[in-house]
Amino acid sequence: MSPPPVDREQVRRDKRAARLRAVFGVGGAYTVLVAFAAIMLFPFIYMVATALKTPEDTFRYPPKILPRAPITVEVDGEPRPLFLLPIDGVPTNAVLAEEGVKAGLFVNPADPTDTLAWPLDLATDTGQTVELDGEALPVYQVADGSSTRELALQRNTSVGRFEAVGDPSRVTYAVVRVAEQENLAEGITPRWSNFSEIVNLRDIDRALTNTVLVTIMVVAGTLFTSIMGGYAFSRLRFKGRDAIFLAYIGSIMIPFTVIIIPLFKLIVAIGWVDTLGSLVWPFLFNAYGTFLMRQFFVSIPKDLEEAAYIDGAKRWRILWGIFVPLSWPAIATLGTFMFLYAWNSFIWPLVSINGANTDSFVLTIALSTLGGQAGEGPNLIFAAIVLSVTVPFLVFAFAQRYFVENVATSGIK
Repeated sequence: MSPPPVDREQVRRDKRAARLRAVFGVGGAYTVLVAFAAIMLFPFIYMVATALKTPEDTFRYPPKILPRAPITVEVDGEPRPLFLLPIDGVPTNAVLAEEGVKAGLFVNPADPTDTLAWPLDLATDTGQTVELDGEALPVYQVADGSSTRELALQRNTSVGRFEAVGDPSRVTYAVVRVAEQENLAEGITPRWSNFSEIVNLRDIDRALTNTVLVTIMVVAGTLFTSIMGGYAFSRLRFKGRDAIFLAYIGSIMIPFTVIIIPLFKLIVAIGWVDTLGSLVWPFLFNAYGTFLMRQFFVSIPKDLEEAAYIDGAKRWRILWGIFVPLSWPAIATLGTFMFLYAWNSFIWPLVSINGANTDSFVLTIALSTLGGQAGEGPNLIFAAIVLSVTVPFLVFAFAQRYFVENVATSGIK
């Protein structure tokens, strides 16, 4: 019995439908991922953009994401803001030539929403009046550019005279305050001077230097003690090793807030108050770091260590010549964690450093004092925040590849 004939058209339709399902499935997944990524990144983008704004741009409404500043042109040797105003019905680049021109606010009697602020010198009183909202208003013939209209004078005001760039004979008039809000020409112009200004405002440079110094010392000291302790607990045999290790690891469960007062009394007795040493020495020994390095060292085959013994290597050489090079993923992970902890530490520096001793301030304490001095300039506060997060971001970006790298292989062929 011969097989039924194959419907080639149906096969093509099925393949096309399968391709469409695959495309829309992958496209939908990427769309959702991109949407969530945009939501997560928006606060950081807004933070960086605000750090580059002027104070006026920070408080503008409605707010703009990117930093903007007025565009200026040089007129008679001095820069002037550029405005985009209609002259003879054509949007034209213009500059403010004169302020305080006596003018009137005129209204169209037929359409009260149609108003015009125009110089009184360019308006002629017709001697007539018109009643508007129960009030008799004088009627003027107003020369509005190339046309003349009969408008009612609602009240007196003042305007500015604007001249077209490159052609001073073409002029128009507008209320300066309104023109600055609605017609000011702006461009995307980042204000990089915010960073230098914030550094000089509260000695952020000194606080940044202190933070870098403290962080490097804490990270280096923690790595050294954790590597030594991890090797001792993983490779050396001595009485009570496991019990000591369990007791040491159990200290992780004690919240830091519980030991703040005893720790503060200790540094007072030693005389470390208001010194950078109080931010370094208490944190050189870390139970989590010792646990992490110990667990990593345990995974390294003993055959490597025995082979090194046969070649005459001592424990010190084995540790730094074999174990440490194989442990870069764990070391990088621990170093990153300790870096973020030391860099972002706030409670302990706030307790151990006197608020009047600005020479020993770290970055977190300096940032907490900016509210009083730069409270009216959120752009400066955001600039300081950008400075504080840039270094940890770079450290994490360079160290993240070690989080997923596994180089603790046996090395035995």
